[in-house]
Amino acid sequence: MRKKHDMYQYKAVKPGVYILSLDNHVEISEAIAAFCSEKKIKSGTVSGLGAVNEATFRYLDPQTMKYVDKTFLEQMEITNLTGNISSKDGKPYLHLHITASRSDYSCVGGHLLTARINGACELVLEAYEAEIGRRLDPETGLNMYEF
Repeated sequence: MRKKHDMYQYKAVKPGVYILSLDNHVEISEAIAAFCSEKKIKSGTVSGLGAVNEATFRYLDPQTMKYVDKTFLEQMEITNLTGNISSKDGKPYLHLHITASRSDYSCVGGHLLTARINGACELVLEAYEAEIGRRLDPETGLNMYEF
């Protein structure tokens, strides 16, 4: 049975495995986090494809230990979106990477901070039974898995 939410539609295809279609113009990370909250998903994986017209990628410069964000305001095809789901401070924590193809067929990619759909976004999300947390690692400056 298909279910409708204000940011997505989904169908459970087997226990813990969902097919999601995100609504046009929604922000990808926000919609995935809302789905995880709704389903009480504490860990899992997500993959997908689609199209966006706005995306901000984040890069941690290991020399300065500072994040560098870059926003792309152009129509792009998501050739690959992949990531994992865990929890931090009682909320879904998404670690997403993306590769997006530009109109000249070159690609940009990296850690996905935000992206706004312009067209479609189709995802497969697999939820796990385990609760996986995150903790800040002072050496790397990254939120690492906490088992």
